[in-house]
Amino acid sequence: MSHKTATTAAHTIGIDTGKNTLHLIGLDDMGAIVLREKIARGRITARLANVPRCLIGIEAGMATHYVARELSALGHDVKQVPPAYAKPFRQGHKNDFRDAYAVAEAVQRPSTRCVPVKTDDQLDLQALHRVRSRLVGQRTAVINQLRGFLLEHGIAVRQGLRFLRQFGSDFVVVQINSILPVKAIEKTAKSSHKYRQIAASIREIGLVEPRSSFRTRKIPAPTCCLMAICGSKCFAT
Repeated sequence: MSHKTATTAAHTIGIDTGKNTLHLIGLDDMGAIVLREKIARGRITARLANVPRCLIGIEAGMATHYVARELSALGHDVKQVPPAYAKPFRQGHKNDFRDAYAVAEAVQRPSTRCVPVKTDDQLDLQALHRVRSRLVGQRTAVINQLRGFLLEHGIAVRQGLRFLRQFGSDFVVVQINSILPVKAIEKTAKSSHKYRQIAASIREIGLVEPRSSFRTRKIPAPTCCLMAICGSKCFAT
């Protein structure tokens, strides 16, 4: 670990963030480097606790909101700099200390648009939306897989959840075991179970789209119907 002990108080500090370590570059009021240090993520607060209040720029990224809040509580002026705005100030080939230096240079520019520090409540709400987005994507994948299975047997279903819901109880159970291979039956059964799990998870989060009203239509009983395996309750959510 290379570092330079600051004999002059740092006017601006740039921090390049990593998963486990942080790289610090401190600049004085003339722009000269007076601090160059690599520390563990968990020691950043203790390391800067006794440093005179200064401007701190952090490369916006993973878990930087927590670090920004901790350093702001110490009295520092903390700003999160997007990597795209720090890149023009990087000199030479890319490394962690040069990235930290670029952040320290960029944070001093009044034209740099920084990322606002989020509170715990804002991060919780953001996490909630991201989880729901992932669950909706998984549900869409299961629906498309079921549509593909049905299309292989001449049952065309339009794209969208509401068109799949309208198939309710219009299907009858026929001798599927004699028509479909066992692997297809197991895969379809797992798909319908997964769909129910995903739909239940989305309902539990509480951000569910309103139910759409549509007309039900009668469909001739097909010679082979995968919906008999899935069941009508699979599409009730």
